[in-house]
Amino acid sequence: TGLKRLVIAGGVSANTRLRERLEADLAKIRAAVYYAEPALCTDNGAMIAFAGYQRLKAGQQDGLSVTTTPRWPMTELSNPNEA
Repeated sequence: TGLKRLVIAGGVSANTRLRERLEADLAKIRAAVYYAEPALCTDNGAMIAFAGYQRLKAGQQDGLSVTTTPRWPMTELSNPNEA
């Protein structure tokens, strides 16, 4: 791409081996990688919990019969406001 800066975020950015490899590989092309301190590199579990809390607070709930779908394509998601 010719770009010289890369930002990684989220839980994966706490991976020390990934950081080492990115720094080494990007140094070869005189590019830089940026990321937060490992203590700040969390996954989205807290975000999902907060979203669930907000739904409950708004009176929304699905009960215990929710069907899970791993790797659900974003294009197949429905807008809950259109229901």
